[in-house]
Amino acid sequence: MMKHVFTSSSPSETFEFGVTVGRLLKPGDVICLEGELGAGKTLLTKGIARGMEIGYPVSSPTFTLINEYPGKVPMYHFDLYRLDGEEGLYDTGGEELLYGSGVSVIEWASKLKGLLPPERLWIRISPVPGDADKRLIEVEAEGDRYEQLVKGVIADEGTGD
Repeated sequence: MMKHVFTSSSPSETFEFGVTVGRLLKPGDVICLEGELGAGKTLLTKGIARGMEIGYPVSSPTFTLINEYPGKVPMYHFDLYRLDGEEGLYDTGGEELLYGSGVSVIEWASKLKGLLPPERLWIRISPVPGDADKRLIEVEAEGDRYEQLVKGVIADEGTGD
């Protein structure tokens, strides 16, 4: 398991961090996002979509649970804030998408721990007290594929703390 912490000084830096991640993603990748309401998970997801060259506006799927965005590699954006249990994902067909050929970006992913693949990338976003725009972005790679992805982000960002 590999961990690394990045600092974002503004919403635009959080978005650009997402772009960097998105450029490195491959079919089947699973990105697990955690952070309190308003931390920047959806903004980061918008950046990931841009990095994946998805030309559709990304919005939070809070009420639908999953939005699908077509592209060279499709992106499945899950928002599990309102999900009560893993069985709710079965009702949406989400498990099939999670193990499909697209990239899955999952907000509130800890609600799905029992269904997540063993290899995945966790990204935790935390506001920095006293600075409304600053965020700590902690990435945790579980598996060789994601360790390589984090190394690629570190190389591209050059700003890891």
